[in-house]
Amino acid sequence: MRPKFKIPPQVLRILLLAIGIVTSYSIARYFLTPTTFRQYGWYRGEALSELQAREPMFAGKKACEECHSDEMAKLLKHEHKSLSCEGCHGPGQAHSDNPDVKIDQLNYGPCVRCHEANPSRPKWLKQIVIKNHYTGSKCTECHVPHAPTEVP
Repeated sequence: MRPKFKIPPQVLRILLLAIGIVTSYSIARYFLTPTTFRQYGWYRGEALSELQAREPMFAGKKACEECHSDEMAKLLKHEHKSLSCEGCHGPGQAHSDNPDVKIDQLNYGPCVRCHEANPSRPKWLKQIVIKNHYTGSKCTECHVPHAPTEVP
Protein backbone atom coordinates (compact mmCIF):
# COMPACT_ATOMS: atom_id res chain seq x y z
CA MET A 1 0.00 0.00 0.00
CA ARG A 2 1.31 3.39 -1.05
CA PRO A 3 1.09 6.49 1.20
CA LYS A 4 -1.69 8.76 0.03
CA PHE A 5 0.05 12.03 0.78
CA LYS A 6 3.79 12.61 0.43
CA ILE A 7 5.46 15.97 1.12
CA PRO A 8 8.51 16.77 -1.00
CA PRO A 9 11.66 17.18 1.15
CA GLN A 10 12.28 20.81 0.16
CA VAL A 11 8.74 21.81 1.24
CA LEU A 12 9.19 19.91 4.50
CA ARG A 13 12.44 21.82 5.17
CA ILE A 14 10.76 25.18 4.52
CA LEU A 15 7.86 24.25 6.83
CA LEU A 16 10.26 23.20 9.59
CA LEU A 17 12.26 26.41 9.12
CA ALA A 18 9.09 28.53 9.33
CA ILE A 19 7.97 26.70 12.47
CA GLY A 20 11.45 27.22 14.00
CA ILE A 21 11.40 30.96 13.21
CA VAL A 22 7.90 31.47 14.63
CA THR A 23 8.79 29.49 17.76
CA SER A 24 12.04 31.45 18.27
CA TYR A 25 10.20 34.75 17.80
CA SER A 26 7.48 33.75 20.28
CA ILE A 27 10.00 32.71 22.93
CA ALA A 28 12.09 35.87 22.46
CA ARG A 29 8.97 38.05 22.60
CA TYR A 30 7.84 36.38 25.83
CA PHE A 31 11.18 36.97 27.58
CA LEU A 32 12.08 40.38 26.11
CA THR A 33 8.75 42.23 26.32
CA PRO A 34 8.46 44.27 29.54
CA THR A 35 5.65 43.24 31.88
CA THR A 36 4.04 46.69 31.76
CA PHE A 37 3.84 46.74 27.96
CA ARG A 38 0.24 47.34 26.79
CA GLN A 39 -0.73 48.64 30.21
CA TYR A 40 -1.78 51.89 28.49
CA GLY A 41 -2.35 50.75 24.91
CA TRP A 42 0.80 50.31 22.83
CA TYR A 43 3.01 51.79 25.53
CA ARG A 44 5.15 50.57 28.37
CA GLY A 45 3.51 51.62 31.64
CA GLU A 46 6.83 52.21 33.42
CA ALA A 47 7.81 54.77 30.76
CA LEU A 48 5.55 57.39 32.36
CA SER A 49 7.27 57.22 35.74
CA GLU A 50 10.70 57.19 34.05
CA LEU A 51 9.87 60.31 32.05
CA GLN A 52 8.42 62.02 35.10
CA ALA A 53 11.63 61.32 37.07
CA ARG A 54 13.84 63.10 34.52
CA GLU A 55 15.19 66.53 35.35
CA PRO A 56 13.64 69.24 33.17
CA MET A 57 16.03 70.59 30.54
CA PHE A 58 13.97 73.36 28.95
CA ALA A 59 12.93 76.45 30.89
CA GLY A 60 10.57 78.05 28.37
CA LYS A 61 10.24 81.54 26.93
CA LYS A 62 8.83 83.06 30.14
CA ALA A 63 11.91 82.05 32.13
CA CYS A 64 14.13 83.77 29.53
CA GLU A 65 11.97 86.89 29.58
CA GLU A 66 12.48 87.36 33.35
CA CYS A 67 16.11 88.40 32.83
CA HIS A 68 16.34 89.10 29.12
CA SER A 69 13.30 91.33 28.57
CA ASP A 70 15.23 93.70 26.27
CA GLU A 71 16.17 90.83 23.93
CA MET A 72 12.61 89.51 24.07
CA ALA A 73 11.22 92.94 23.11
CA LYS A 74 13.55 92.99 20.08
CA LEU A 75 12.58 89.48 19.17
CA LEU A 76 8.84 90.19 19.27
CA LYS A 77 9.18 92.94 16.64
CA HIS A 78 10.76 90.73 13.96
CA GLU A 79 10.37 87.48 12.03
CA HIS A 80 11.71 85.21 14.75
CA LYS A 81 8.98 86.14 17.25
CA SER A 82 7.35 82.72 17.09
CA LEU A 83 10.58 80.85 17.83
CA SER A 84 11.53 79.52 21.23
CA CYS A 85 14.76 80.87 22.73
CA GLU A 86 15.94 77.34 23.40
CA GLY A 87 15.35 76.33 19.78
CA CYS A 88 18.50 78.26 18.88
CA HIS A 89 20.39 78.57 22.17
CA GLY A 90 19.80 75.03 23.45
CA PRO A 91 18.31 73.83 26.75
CA GLY A 92 18.24 76.61 29.33
CA GLN A 93 16.87 75.15 32.57
CA ALA A 94 20.32 75.05 34.20
CA HIS A 95 20.94 78.67 33.16
CA SER A 96 17.57 79.85 34.50
CA ASP A 97 18.24 78.10 37.83
CA ASN A 98 21.78 79.49 38.06
CA PRO A 99 22.70 82.47 35.82
CA ASP A 100 26.42 81.67 36.25
CA VAL A 101 25.91 78.60 34.05
CA LYS A 102 26.49 79.88 30.55
CA ILE A 103 24.27 78.95 27.64
CA ASP A 104 25.76 77.92 24.29
CA GLN A 105 26.82 80.74 22.01
CA LEU A 106 25.41 80.69 18.52
CA ASN A 107 27.37 79.55 15.52
CA TYR A 108 25.78 78.91 12.15
CA GLY A 109 24.18 75.55 13.14
CA PRO A 110 20.82 76.77 14.47
CA CYS A 111 20.42 79.22 11.58
CA VAL A 112 21.17 76.64 8.91
CA ARG A 113 18.71 74.19 10.48
CA CYS A 114 15.86 76.40 9.23
CA HIS A 115 17.42 78.54 6.50
CA GLU A 116 19.46 76.03 4.43
CA ALA A 117 17.80 75.73 1.00
CA ASN A 118 15.36 72.85 0.89
CA PRO A 119 12.58 72.47 -1.70
CA SER A 120 10.21 71.04 0.92
CA ARG A 121 10.18 74.29 2.90
CA PRO A 122 7.66 77.04 2.18
CA LYS A 123 8.69 79.75 -0.29
CA TRP A 124 8.10 82.58 2.23
CA LEU A 125 10.85 81.19 4.51
CA LYS A 126 14.13 82.86 3.54
CA GLN A 127 16.54 80.16 2.41
CA ILE A 128 20.19 80.16 1.42
CA VAL A 129 22.76 77.81 -0.06
CA ILE A 130 25.40 78.04 2.63
CA LYS A 131 28.35 77.44 0.26
CA ASN A 132 27.30 80.37 -1.95
CA HIS A 133 26.04 82.67 0.80
CA TYR A 134 28.85 82.79 3.33
CA THR A 135 32.00 80.86 4.11
CA GLY A 136 32.75 82.30 7.57
CA SER A 137 32.10 80.67 10.91
CA LYS A 138 29.17 82.66 12.30
CA CYS A 139 25.98 83.99 10.73
CA THR A 140 25.98 86.61 13.49
CA GLU A 141 28.92 88.37 11.84
CA CYS A 142 26.45 89.80 9.28
CA HIS A 143 23.01 89.18 10.84
CA VAL A 144 21.37 90.02 14.18
CA PRO A 145 19.52 86.83 15.17
CA HIS A 146 16.93 88.53 17.38
CA ALA A 147 16.28 91.17 14.69
CA PRO A 148 17.18 89.51 11.37
CA THR A 149 16.40 92.55 9.18
CA GLU A 150 18.92 94.70 11.07
CA VAL A 151 22.65 94.84 10.34
CA PRO A 152 25.08 94.63 13.28
